[in-house]
Amino acid sequence: MNIKKVDLLGQKGVNIPNPESVYIGDDVNIDRISGQGVTLYSGTKIIGDRSLIMPNSRIGYEAPVTLENTLLGEKTRLDGGFFQDAVFAGKNTFASGAHVRKGTILEEEANAAHTVGLKQTILFPFVTLGSLINFCDCFMAGGTSRKDHSEVGSSFIHFNYTPNQDKATASMMGNVHQGVMLNQKPIFLGGQGGIVGPLRMGYGCITAAGSIIRKNELKNDRMILGGGFKEVSLPRRMGVYAQVDKIVNNNVAYIAGLISLKAWYHHVRPLFIHDYLSGELLLGMQENLAGCIEERISRLKPFKEKLLISKQILVASSKGKETNAICLHDTALDMLNKAEDVFNKKLASDLMNKEGESFVRAIEIAITDKGQNYIQIVQELNPMVSMTGSKWLYGIEEKITTPLLIFT
Repeated sequence: MNIKKVDLLGQKGVNIPNPESVYIGDDVNIDRISGQGVTLYSGTKIIGDRSLIMPNSRIGYEAPVTLENTLLGEKTRLDGGFFQDAVFAGKNTFASGAHVRKGTILEEEANAAHTVGLKQTILFPFVTLGSLINFCDCFMAGGTSRKDHSEVGSSFIHFNYTPNQDKATASMMGNVHQGVMLNQKPIFLGGQGGIVGPLRMGYGCITAAGSIIRKNELKNDRMILGGGFKEVSLPRRMGVYAQVDKIVNNNVAYIAGLISLKAWYHHVRPLFIHDYLSGELLLGMQENLAGCIEERISRLKPFKEKLLISKQILVASSKGKETNAICLHDTALDMLNKAEDVFNKKLASDLMNKEGESFVRAIEIAITDKGQNYIQIVQELNPMVSMTGSKWLYGIEEKITTPLLIFT
């Protein structure tokens, strides 16, 4: 049973210094584990039929590792912790104490230090997380290389659960349509700080260490300082939402960005498949992204239900007057009623147009000339080609956001 699978992996060339301490589940397909340069250290446990490990990966060097339906690209190093339904595109590192859950995608060379928790999180290439971080329900891009990368400082928290008990709170640092081109300024989130979701932030922004950021900053190249509160006790109206326009707009923009990323994953990423394992890795990225989109859409339903309750409370206290807050609730509810149909129609289309076709053709030519190194090809694109690609993706986002954004 298990011992036989460990033996078979050893026969394939997998380095297992202490085979008796490694567990391979009965549902694991060993054809999805490369025998080239892979090392499984003591305490490694692999379960799930989606599990995949590509060449030159190292598992469990610092502490035991559990991999459940997790896919590892080439040269990935996971040094300790729990990884479930996550995808690592390649050359990723993650130190011990990890708690990485469903819906997580780390693209090439994104990495994290010790004791980091992720769920429903997408990190574009080079993004670096420090230690002692909770960064669930986030998207982050920015940076042009490992020496010029977006970073989250140690002891940082993304607050993704509200007092009204909803999770329509995903935050987006950067954006998809520019971020995929690997040509934007990095974003820096200072340590010992946090973000209250949902929030959006532009490229080149820096938050000061110790700051808790609560407002969007859509301009690029800003220094953001989040001040502290004075000690005060105020009356609270249970169940009432403020800033409903911000909540709706940020959720719509986030989902629109993920749908444009779907176009990238389905029309650009497949050009870099070079063997069975790389094809299965991309399939895993596509599946996780689809799950992220589904998750964000599903979170809008309970938010809408709670928003109806919020409106009822406001109406009851307004003595028959139609206040600005009530009108804003009505507008938000109208947008939310339209949203799922808009999302589904876009998801059902092929997300391609003339600009997209032109961009894909340019990528194909570059691959013919230079090979299938994803990072190199994207980094070396002619700026006009990058702009064409960004325009294609932004067009996808715009067709979603235009009918749904609330303007106040």
